[in-house]
Amino acid sequence: MSDRRTTEGAATAPSSSPDRLAATLALDEAVTRVRLVSPARAKAFELLGVRTVRDLVTHFPRRYIDLSSRETVASAAIGQQCTIQGTVHEIKLKRPKPRLTLVEMTLTDGTGTLMVTAFRQPWLMDSLSAGMQVAVAGKLEFNYGFKRMTNPFIEAVEGDAAGGGMIFPVHPATEKLSAAWIRRLVGNGLAQVAGLYDPLPLELRAKYRLMSRGAALSAIHFPQSMDEVAEARRRLVYEELLFLELMLMEEGRARTHGRVPVSHLVDGPCVAALAAALPFDLTEEQQAAKRDILGVLAAPQAANHLLLGDVGTGKTVVAAFALAAAADTGSQALLMAPTEVLARQHGQSLGPLFDAAGITWDVLTGSTAPADREAILARVSAAEVDVLIGTHALLEDDVVPAKCTLAVIDEQQRFGVDQRAKLLAKGEAPDALYLTATPIPRSLALALFGNLTLSYIRHRPHDASRRTTKVHTKQDRGHAYDAALAALGRGEQVYVVCPLIGASSEDRDEKAGKRAAREGDEDEYVYAAISIEGDDDLACDNVAAAEKEAAFLQHKTFSAYQVELLHGRMPGTEKQDVMQRFRDGETQVLVATTVIEVGVDVPNATVMIIEDADRFGLSQLHQLRGRVGRGSLPGEVYLISASRTEAALKRLSAMETTDDGYELAAYDLSLRREGDILGNRQHGASALKLVNVVRDGKIIEAAYADALALLEEDPKLEAPAHRALAREARLAFKRAATVQGG
Repeated sequence: MSDRRTTEGAATAPSSSPDRLAATLALDEAVTRVRLVSPARAKAFELLGVRTVRDLVTHFPRRYIDLSSRETVASAAIGQQCTIQGTVHEIKLKRPKPRLTLVEMTLTDGTGTLMVTAFRQPWLMDSLSAGMQVAVAGKLEFNYGFKRMTNPFIEAVEGDAAGGGMIFPVHPATEKLSAAWIRRLVGNGLAQVAGLYDPLPLELRAKYRLMSRGAALSAIHFPQSMDEVAEARRRLVYEELLFLELMLMEEGRARTHGRVPVSHLVDGPCVAALAAALPFDLTEEQQAAKRDILGVLAAPQAANHLLLGDVGTGKTVVAAFALAAAADTGSQALLMAPTEVLARQHGQSLGPLFDAAGITWDVLTGSTAPADREAILARVSAAEVDVLIGTHALLEDDVVPAKCTLAVIDEQQRFGVDQRAKLLAKGEAPDALYLTATPIPRSLALALFGNLTLSYIRHRPHDASRRTTKVHTKQDRGHAYDAALAALGRGEQVYVVCPLIGASSEDRDEKAGKRAAREGDEDEYVYAAISIEGDDDLACDNVAAAEKEAAFLQHKTFSAYQVELLHGRMPGTEKQDVMQRFRDGETQVLVATTVIEVGVDVPNATVMIIEDADRFGLSQLHQLRGRVGRGSLPGEVYLISASRTEAALKRLSAMETTDDGYELAAYDLSLRREGDILGNRQHGASALKLVNVVRDGKIIEAAYADALALLEEDPKLEAPAHRALAREARLAFKRAATVQGG
């Protein structure tokens, strides 16, 4: 890394140069202000999320082709990733199937011949021709007598690059904007913002020996060496994370600004009576989580605590102690669950414990009878109910607790930001306790929830019955249905999950393949093809197809048993009735197109078959399989994959080797693109373009600590050295929120 790049812009006080100010303000101008970005190109850029100059200069390369370390055809090793430069001898467009095109190219370099096949990239015929110098990068294979590459990165090499020594950035592209054109336009964008102010305070840049922002942007797009890429990325990752942590912490403080929080009594009679009423002893992890939670509740500041526990680890019973503390304090608590089934189940499991501990409670849902609802609301307003358990019904304006000092949100990821805020508005400055069964490593939790304190429960208290998971292709799915029939024959029950949403799997796979081809990366297919990473992705259940599937299973596969269907567009009461019949054993097979209610406990359900499992994220699959093996009987899970790609099957095979949700989450994250840590469509993805939470754990910890220190020193970031930082952090957060909402 050169000294120029390290020290550029490191003056002790910002210059008032109008050129530097103009360059900084230019970041938020429309991308059409960049030279050569026509309206047509701007429209193509929109498909990549690029609308402003800032978006353009932060449209980072996916990877790099280092021509200084290229191989010859003769020296390149079979089975290895490599870069080869040669001359196009011949190039042909072929159509082996009506909907399949491929470009076949013969490349020579004086040491041998390389055959290159590019699927679904017909536009290559317009940009390449015989006699051109071309560099290709990919995995080298050998078949039919030749060394070959399939879907490699392909770049025409001109001018100085032909002599070697250049590193080519590979930017995400579209059919109407090639990687070469994007590279050129990014260069024009960088020229427009040259000399921009650096928002990071000098002491932080000096502390970590970071490049300036301008130097880092130039180096990550047009590096002189791969070491320079690493240094540029380190600077920009730290910047992204510091902005995020600052805004998360500021958001958390704003919630109780000007309000008076309550210090809860955490060693009172209700807490003690609840402990005595438990029919079992808490595990060490549960005890530790209980101490953490009661500790933050007892503090004079408003608590913001997240309890993370894998499926079946006993989060609810730990949260019950927080509810008991609210009762001991002479105040009230609200417990909100995402579904009516789960809310009523909480009433059934916690109610007897609360009765034994002298805690008054009630359950309020959307299907509560009007007369009962009126009576419950009157008791809540009169402070005669210590704990009110419910669903979204708790958010209604007529739910007015006399003194709410604690809000507990179960499966918090299933509620929107506005819904969580509305529940917290039911009190003056209530403590907030969030529960989630989504496994999140600490590094990711800090990146997502920098304004929360955290507790983990990693192990299930009772693990006598184990689950086994097996992956099958569509062709051998009969093994799964044989296992289901065997379980039914033993008097057990079965789930069949059919994610019949959106486009057909064939259309989806074709689109994913085209995207992967544009990126020049086969592994991109894996995440391009995933369509289900949360409840919102199931909003378009294909009800007609689901009904047809359920009817087929009833009349063919499971004709001797009762089959029912559960889908996302059923009324709440109908869903509840279907689930209740399954719990009561009246239904033996439940076909579901939506994610089966988290927390639902049917001990007799032992087999789950998940069709098109490659369409789910690993965390969703792990949540689903948590529905079986919940009693004394072992569970069997069968993942049916429509995909035959090696990368997709390898990802699913991780489900076979571990039942640890945190281990799976870490593996899932290690496969993801930089920045794609929240799922394809989740909040914050636009603000974190480079962060990889597995690799960048130490940077996340550093940014978290630095953000805390900055806000302790300057809570509003009003000092002159912090003003640029405050502006950029708020802009980054605003952009992420805009993407989420728009």
